[in-house]
Amino acid sequence: MRKIQMVDLQGQYKDIKERVDASIMEVINSAAFINGPEVHAFQKELEEYLGVKHVIPCANGTDALQIAMMGLGLQQGDEVITADFTFAATVEVIALLKLTPVLVDVDPVNFNIDLEALENAITPKTKAIVPVHLFGQSANMEAIMQLAEKHNLYVIEDTAQGIGANYTYKDGSKKKAGTIGHVGATSFFPSKNLGCYGDGGAIFTNDDDLAHTIRGIVNHGMYTRYYHDVVGVNSRLDSIQATVLRAKLPKLDEYNRARQDAARKYTAAFADSDKIITPFICENCDCHVFHQYTLRLKDVDRDALVKHLNEQGIPCGVYYPVPLHLQKAYADDRYDEADFKVTNQLVKEVISLPMHTELDDEQIEFITQSVLKFVNN
Repeated sequence: MRKIQMVDLQGQYKDIKERVDASIMEVINSAAFINGPEVHAFQKELEEYLGVKHVIPCANGTDALQIAMMGLGLQQGDEVITADFTFAATVEVIALLKLTPVLVDVDPVNFNIDLEALENAITPKTKAIVPVHLFGQSANMEAIMQLAEKHNLYVIEDTAQGIGANYTYKDGSKKKAGTIGHVGATSFFPSKNLGCYGDGGAIFTNDDDLAHTIRGIVNHGMYTRYYHDVVGVNSRLDSIQATVLRAKLPKLDEYNRARQDAARKYTAAFADSDKIITPFICENCDCHVFHQYTLRLKDVDRDALVKHLNEQGIPCGVYYPVPLHLQKAYADDRYDEADFKVTNQLVKEVISLPMHTELDDEQIEFITQSVLKFVNN
């Protein structure tokens, strides 16, 4: 059996090696390292894939979130609501801009922002909502957009883990995650479903004026060289990363299907265990692209299971061990522990198993049997 990895980027690279290597050499030979033709080509190809009018590449996913908020003109003290159970970057940028983060609980089934908690948190100071498509599953965007319209709020989609996922409306129509809100942001960190070989990110919007503003922000506030019309940052996707992403983008749906197939096999293997709650998988599975495959454990020593799996040569992860509202950087007397019942339970129960495009049946069987052996003892 091949060595099991949490993310097998080397195995994925072998399949696209010829194109990646040749394209990187073309960039080096051209010396068009910043804002070169590869970046512009990738931008257009991603716009077409997502069905969105504007993609603005940038340096990383955290910048993408920050720049999206800057582009919307949010002001110091404005409240921005997001989920308590997610990676810190989502709340980090809110705090960096001196906006007021408002953390709320999540749904116990899909781990995305809880709609009732979200609505209860809206105040006259609320200006924006940041739904996170956590672990690759689309948040309930139709309901979120209805709430946003009702209260005149912006919606900034955090699609760092969900690129390629579809959201299906009640009428059966579909849109890609990240293209439904006023603006979306994603990360191309190497382990993402669409990842480069360094850092990278992008912002999506269908709003022409917002796209124009954001294009200035990512490049020091310039539209004409050395003329700074808005306060900006230095956040650009470099050409080498763009060429890697161009090689991978045509395969993104294939990559996501491989993840979905692995998820189904995991779920089938755990179906008879009353101590394991598997991730929700919708009927056609295209709402979830399984950036992570995350279990909930009942009456199981999670940390002991982590140790057991590591001893078997099986990597795993705990995403996330501490709620954001209990992190030192984001703790606030405004929060009441009674409002975070689900998140406080999840951090004790969750464990993520290896998930990537190169998982094979032998590896999945070894992983699942190792989990079941421990859980059933």
